[in-house]
Amino acid sequence: MSGDVSPTEKHSGTSPQPELRASHADRDRVVDVLRIAAGDGMLTADELDERLEAALSARTLSELAVLTVDLPTVSTAADGTAAEVKDVVRIAQVFSGKVERTGRWVLPRRLELAVTWCDVTLDFTEAVITQDTLRIDVAMTGKTLTLVTGQGVEVDTDGLTLVHCRLRHHRRRTPPGTPVTLRVELVGHKAHGKVVVRPARRTLGQWLLRRPTPSP
Repeated sequence: MSGDVSPTEKHSGTSPQPELRASHADRDRVVDVLRIAAGDGMLTADELDERLEAALSARTLSELAVLTVDLPTVSTAADGTAAEVKDVVRIAQVFSGKVERTGRWVLPRRLELAVTWCDVTLDFTEAVITQDTLRIDVAMTGKTLTLVTGQGVEVDTDGLTLVHCRLRHHRRRTPPGTPVTLRVELVGHKAHGKVVVRPARRTLGQWLLRRPTPSP
């Protein structure tokens, strides 16, 4: 009959396509893009916090897409880790908030710090290591430069000139023969404030494992 409508036509014409749900991997990829963009100065600390909260609570892919629509695309490796490697990343800030690189961030081939009276924290414990050596050119005045090392990460401060600045280099004991996966070379000038190189703080579980077992 000419007035009949097939079930397929009726379904396609009356019900919209459901939105695709976001997975944990989808959220992690967006979080990586946001953290890298914030580290490159494209997002403020408040914007980063707001978008991270939205990314972690997003239920659909469309909700995630709007969070990175104004940011450059970051390529991803097969395991979902952000894998775009930049030759040089320059961080320049004066009398503003903290500069932080934490979590899974992709190490550039060279990093430039041009910072005045801003605390800087570079955490390598979960960083994506892209080469065996990272050179950091330092031009920093005031406040604290903190480097948090992980297993197999060594920091060389011989090329750093300190003026009215203290250096605290805390090393954790590692088993003999532990391979060095990353060597960080600090080169340049740090005036006033201090430089702190320390391992990641142990969790409560790690502290409990270090405690000697009481004798029966």
